[in-house]
Amino acid sequence: MSRFRWVSGSGKFMLSFIRTFPEIIMAIIFIKAVGPGAYAGVLALGLHSIGMLGKLYSEAIENLDLGPTEALTACGANRLQVLWFAVIPQVLPHFFSFALYRFEINIRSASILGLIGAGGIGAPLILALEARAWNRVGIILLGIIVMVTIIDIISSAIRKRLV
Repeated sequence: MSRFRWVSGSGKFMLSFIRTFPEIIMAIIFIKAVGPGAYAGVLALGLHSIGMLGKLYSEAIENLDLGPTEALTACGANRLQVLWFAVIPQVLPHFFSFALYRFEINIRSASILGLIGAGGIGAPLILALEARAWNRVGIILLGIIVMVTIIDIISSAIRKRLV
């Protein structure tokens, strides 16, 4: 049992280490490593999302109600049945909700990362700003606002159904 605590502790340390750096710092590091472009932005957002979702998922698992698992074990269920009928129904709505929320955050962050050269939604915005094409800047900003609002409405409706 102590071996699992060591693995859990090292995993939590790794997730904390990943979450320490904001997306913009990770994007700068990845721009230096792989060059400017969307790939650096995807790596920065992906790595930061792994850290955040890992933390949220582990907390959801740690806060399980143990009543259903104990009841299934008392009835003679094996580990797979306990996992399938007691654990997954409790954590799956939280997992989906956290993933949708992180998707919203990544959409918002992509516009900022594009401004520093990490591709994404902000790349056309910075090009329009440099060209002083204010009509394009306005359209791009309006598009970002509309897209984030639509994604927010859709994901909150999905979250209400899940949780």
